[in-house]
Amino acid sequence: MTNQRKGRDFIARHGETVFNLARRMQGDHPHTPLTRAGFAQADAMGAALREILGPRPKLTMWSSSAGRALQTLAVIAEHLELDWHQARHDDRLVEIGMGEWSGRYYADLMAEAPGFLDVEHGLYTRPPPGGEWYDSIAIRVSSWLADTDDDPGDRLVIMHGMSSRILRGVMTGLPVRPEFGAPVAPDLPQGSVVRIEGGVETVVHLGTGRGAAPA
Repeated sequence: MTNQRKGRDFIARHGETVFNLARRMQGDHPHTPLTRAGFAQADAMGAALREILGPRPKLTMWSSSAGRALQTLAVIAEHLELDWHQARHDDRLVEIGMGEWSGRYYADLMAEAPGFLDVEHGLYTRPPPGGEWYDSIAIRVSSWLADTDDDPGDRLVIMHGMSSRILRGVMTGLPVRPEFGAPVAPDLPQGSVVRIEGGVETVVHLGTGRGAAPA
């Protein structure tokens, strides 16, 4: 069904934050500021998108309501000569909720809950206490898709490592992984941008940041 979606979606992962640098569990924490590297990644994304789309492109800007996504969008919007204040914010685009693990250092969690993280694939192996799992992310991002499928023109969507992997998996029709109850797209580093058109994904800018975990 997503293959009938109008326009193109440019889905970007926000730049590095102070939590990422400190290797703390970030999840759906509302505001964790970008680092200098994070701003540089946003700058590179903006330059790449301007090269693709030109100045003042006709697109709708969407962002997770988290501060780090909005900060990233501010830099990109400046490159595109678009008004950041016209962006639409949606809580359905936020990162995976980490419950009792939110804000914890990864090193401490690895000592207390060994094996909770599949380091190779950058995925969690169990739901965090009081947190969210991949199937619920699939439900909320699918709801956002349904509400925007018929929107005319292109969209720029600024979001997060885990939640964007689920969104991309849904949009490209990847099979549902039974252990997650959701499709999961391959990991991309922070500062990356993909284009999805007609259910087909193309990486248009590969970022220089870290992978999905720490999220």
